[in-house]
Amino acid sequence: MRFFNITFFIVVVLATSFTEPTCGEDWNQWGGSPHRNNVPEATGMPTEWEPGDFDYETGQWNAETSKNIAWVAALGSQSYGNPVVSDGKIFVGTNNGNGWLERYPAKVDLGCLIAFDSSDGAFLWQDSSEKLPTGRVHDWPLQGICCAPLVEGDRLWYVSSRGEVKCLDTEGFRDGENDGPFTEEETETETEADVVWVLNMMTTLGVSQHNMCSCSVTAAGDLLFVHTSNGVDEGHINLPNPNAPSFICIDKRDGKVLWTDASPGPNVLHGQWSSPGYAEVEGVPQVFFGGGDGWIYGFDARGDGNGGSKLLWEFDCNPKESKYSLGGRADRNHIIGTPVFYNGLVYIAVGEDPEHGEGVGHLWCIDPTKRGDTSPEIAVSLADPNTPLPHRRLQAINSEEGEVARPNSNSAAIWHYPGFDADENGKLSFEETMHRTCGTVTIKDGLLFIADFSGLFHCLDVQTGKPYWTYDMLAASWGSPLIVDGKVYIGDEDGDVCIFDLSKKMNLITEINMGNSVYTTPIVANDTLYIANRSHLFAIREGAEPAKKADDN
Repeated sequence: MRFFNITFFIVVVLATSFTEPTCGEDWNQWGGSPHRNNVPEATGMPTEWEPGDFDYETGQWNAETSKNIAWVAALGSQSYGNPVVSDGKIFVGTNNGNGWLERYPAKVDLGCLIAFDSSDGAFLWQDSSEKLPTGRVHDWPLQGICCAPLVEGDRLWYVSSRGEVKCLDTEGFRDGENDGPFTEEETETETEADVVWVLNMMTTLGVSQHNMCSCSVTAAGDLLFVHTSNGVDEGHINLPNPNAPSFICIDKRDGKVLWTDASPGPNVLHGQWSSPGYAEVEGVPQVFFGGGDGWIYGFDARGDGNGGSKLLWEFDCNPKESKYSLGGRADRNHIIGTPVFYNGLVYIAVGEDPEHGEGVGHLWCIDPTKRGDTSPEIAVSLADPNTPLPHRRLQAINSEEGEVARPNSNSAAIWHYPGFDADENGKLSFEETMHRTCGTVTIKDGLLFIADFSGLFHCLDVQTGKPYWTYDMLAASWGSPLIVDGKVYIGDEDGDVCIFDLSKKMNLITEINMGNSVYTTPIVANDTLYIANRSHLFAIREGAEPAKKADDN
């Protein structure tokens, strides 16, 4: 215990001295920083390109049919992991549909984290996660790695499809070393990942992820924050282990668990696939976690010093009268998007598993300086209106039992966007509604953008939550916006990337089809726009000539 406390003190000192990095050339994590706002600084970003044609039998890219494409790298058959760029390498999660490694041909289903050379797209190495024997309840077929890693220096951290938090050497075995303490890799060839340490959340913490693990980790100092994805069983009703942690903090140097929290407990609706955000708020280091119960939680990033969490505030993102049910008909949702910290406030929207279809949603702006239950309403019984009812899984209040929702005088809600009755007819039409979302907000110049799963792209005033415009992309969007160079980029399931002016007035500059579905979020690093569609990663640059790389035939 004495060693634990010393280690913890060192980590805390490092964490509290953290400040958000300025937007640099690299883009080392989902959202670019722990604040998670996808707004890199760059100029001359392209608004015209042609992805080029592919031979359907060989998969070979015909560079001559492309425009403004520097290079293309083959991913798997389904790709959901957002790319990150650091120190001349680009890292992206996918499945094994391309079969980069000889020992794992494409017919072998894997989760794959792949490293490419960011100058020409040449394949460098791959970390391979074999499928769990328990099957789709824990490790859905063909989904691969669905998160983005964090990269700092020569270390990379990510959550595998096997429920592991892994630390890798960004050089792989190309540096001729097997970094430890983990030194049990099956092979040490140049194309394989060099694993530094592994924390198996299933065996060590009792986590039972539902269908997949999907957390893009972030860090402050040596504190690494992870959402475990603990969820329901295959029957979608019971949690195999409701006491397993949903949120954890570990020492990123060695994988030791520093503190855990199981706040959603038995109230997890389905799965937990959000990612944490971090910021220092009025001198207090806070980590923000979106729960599978539809609540967002703010913790002191340092924990309580004894292996437990220190909850600062909690906020119910669903109306108290909303109800959860299976089959997609519910109006009570959990959280899939990532909390964004901007100008002292936190922004988050609710969502659902895309397989459960469309539905109503809610977008919130929250003050993280308040403490306790900061929800807009408190659930109480008329028989005892001064005592809040405990959290419940399916519905917060039952009116037939004399339960009601009363306003919360401690509410931290700055504004709420369920949609906007623009025509003032007393109801929200489809185009006026904020729907469920898998996405995360992006904010710049007083404007907030978010795409919902029904295909609507919303532009709001960041201070008031009032909409300036909404655009129907006519296809579901799984990703989040990129704002750069006075433009806004967003992809959709039809494979279209819409580009808008960064403006209060809606101006669609163009719409470019990427050949197949874009489930990921566009990013920019080193003056290059990167977009991953379902099967390929594209490096896009104004005036680019296709690079010739070492692995070209």
